[in-house]
Amino acid sequence: MSDSLYIEKELSWLSFNQRVLQEAQDHSVPIIERVRFLGIFSNNQDEFYKVRVAALKRRIILNELKSKDDGSIQLLNDVQAKLAELQQDFDDTYREIILTLARRNIFLINEDQLSDNHQNWVRKYFKDKVLRHITPIVLTKRTDLVRFLKDEYTYLAVEVKKGDDESHLLIEIPTDSLPRFVVLPPDGSKTRKTLIILDNIIRFCLDDLLTGFYEYDSVSAYSVKMTRDAEYDLTDEVDQGLLEKMSEGIKQRLTAEPVRFVYDREMPNSMIKRLSKMLHISKLDHSVSGSRYHNFKDFIGFPNVGRKYLENPKLPALNCRDFDSFDTVFSAISARDILLYYPYHKFRYISEFVRQASFDPKVTSIKINIYRVAKKSHLMNSLIDAANNGKRVTVVIELRARFDEGANIGWAQMLTDAGVKVVFGVPSLKVHSKLLLITRKEDDQRVYYSHIGTGNFHEKTAKIYTDFALFTKNQEIGQEVENVFSFIQKPYRRFKFQHLIVSPNDTRRRLFSLIDYEINQANAGNPAAITIKVNNLVDKGVVTRLYAASKAGVKIRMIIRGMCSLVPGLEGNNDNIKIISIVDRFLEHPRVFHFHHSGEDQVYIASFDWMTRNIEERVEVGVPIYNDELKQRVIDLMDLQFADTTKARIIDAKQQNLYVRRGNRRKIRSQVWTHDYLKAIESKPRRIVTSGEPSKT
Repeated sequence: MSDSLYIEKELSWLSFNQRVLQEAQDHSVPIIERVRFLGIFSNNQDEFYKVRVAALKRRIILNELKSKDDGSIQLLNDVQAKLAELQQDFDDTYREIILTLARRNIFLINEDQLSDNHQNWVRKYFKDKVLRHITPIVLTKRTDLVRFLKDEYTYLAVEVKKGDDESHLLIEIPTDSLPRFVVLPPDGSKTRKTLIILDNIIRFCLDDLLTGFYEYDSVSAYSVKMTRDAEYDLTDEVDQGLLEKMSEGIKQRLTAEPVRFVYDREMPNSMIKRLSKMLHISKLDHSVSGSRYHNFKDFIGFPNVGRKYLENPKLPALNCRDFDSFDTVFSAISARDILLYYPYHKFRYISEFVRQASFDPKVTSIKINIYRVAKKSHLMNSLIDAANNGKRVTVVIELRARFDEGANIGWAQMLTDAGVKVVFGVPSLKVHSKLLLITRKEDDQRVYYSHIGTGNFHEKTAKIYTDFALFTKNQEIGQEVENVFSFIQKPYRRFKFQHLIVSPNDTRRRLFSLIDYEINQANAGNPAAITIKVNNLVDKGVVTRLYAASKAGVKIRMIIRGMCSLVPGLEGNNDNIKIISIVDRFLEHPRVFHFHHSGEDQVYIASFDWMTRNIEERVEVGVPIYNDELKQRVIDLMDLQFADTTKARIIDAKQQNLYVRRGNRRKIRSQVWTHDYLKAIESKPRRIVTSGEPSKT
């Protein structure tokens, strides 16, 4: 494919994060939410450096060794230019938000703005709460700064001067033990709310920290932060288990080479040079002069100390009538297929599914695959209870889930100790599917109850990520879910899937077949249409097929949250392709595929994006929605999003992120309307049906 038909995924990802920053810039968004979007943007940028920029750096180093040029250097230059542009926009937005907070009587002050009363309070707070967590590191020629600095943390680089002599110290901001934002007591007006960042408390109290240990004429502190490469190598030693390998891999990440060094723009040049040299910052790494505050990701948790209207009104999670109409989850799923949509629905139904299975005398086995779960997970505890009750429990844990490796290692050890069979998946493939299979003995028959979803079994993220979860007693689907678990444990076996779309088994073939059917219909002059909702679209083979479908006259609509390598608006290639992206209070996360299919409306929900790694290098699963009512519900929800006139942006070739024009149309905010749509459904009484298996038509 010509490069002109393909947008580099790194630049497309930065365009996505620009849409996140737009939410912080949007004056119609409540001010506290705007502050939190600054945190989300910053957290995204950190991950981008650790993963995308680090990978680019490795590519360039390998290319230099091979005397090869694949355009990576130019791409890195383009990426760094875009990053600099976004950083400037971020700084401008932050300053504007601080002023807006002040107009709402919320003041985020620095150490120089403390009143006399607040100075006394801060000194006491420092001695009582902060001092015990601080041990300065004195920088000498022997200090291994690369090994010492922690990723994800911010530090104060302190310069102590006595005459011509100067010493340098590093102080870690102890945000793992203390809140980053400290609310100061009222001082005068009760309506005035004053906060100070922990960094500034430490700055103000440097004398209390250093007096008696150093003699100095002056002391100053500057914020610094370092971001590491998130990749690591796993040893090929055959006598070392995967759990041990992963533990070693995480240790490698903790001491990996830096890819970004961020420092206070007020820091003296001599200090910048010294720290850069100690961190081995190369020409390929990104040195950024920024504000006096780093780790803005902490702003995700910025407290609302003002009135309720300063943040989004709550959208209470809904009860599900299809479950609540029955005494047990098994009776409910026996009556009909059930589709939940988080966070609009309560997550407790999936937890309750496993809890009831853990002690149900008819349940014989439980199988689940885990990619990410909450630190305190009711679901995982129920799995342990099930094992204690004599159920055969199999948990496939993906130890290579990026940034959740440590947590998953801990769960693996806990489950193993409880007698649960723990499987670490396929050595060469990440297991990213969202499957849960419960087997019951009913009338001397083995009966499957299946869950196939688009999101993780994670109580916390289910409150902020939108995701579908299908519960079904369809036995043919249940058998195929069982076959996926068999494949994970015995990848040398081959299975054919009639219902499920399974990576790496047949996803590419199935997707191409579904797209080609629409192409053939369009060529025959019949209606042909495809609706796609994914997080990322970057597989060149799929992009090429979509171009071909567009040329044939297939009407293609796409909602793509993140990376999109397809170039919209190219005359003759994608005249029939329209793409939007929605960024709002919830993170859009489900994958949905809807093919017109001669009016039969084939609708799938899936765990996989249309990326090469998800199609070929992971265990992923998509499931068809057979129930007509649920199928129409998914179609309606997608139509609602395409009707969004508030939070939808147009994805175009220039990546301008322009909002969809409302014109004379009604103002529609699809996430709020989705809640209203589902609330109307759940408020209707459900006629209880106690027999029969859900129809496939």
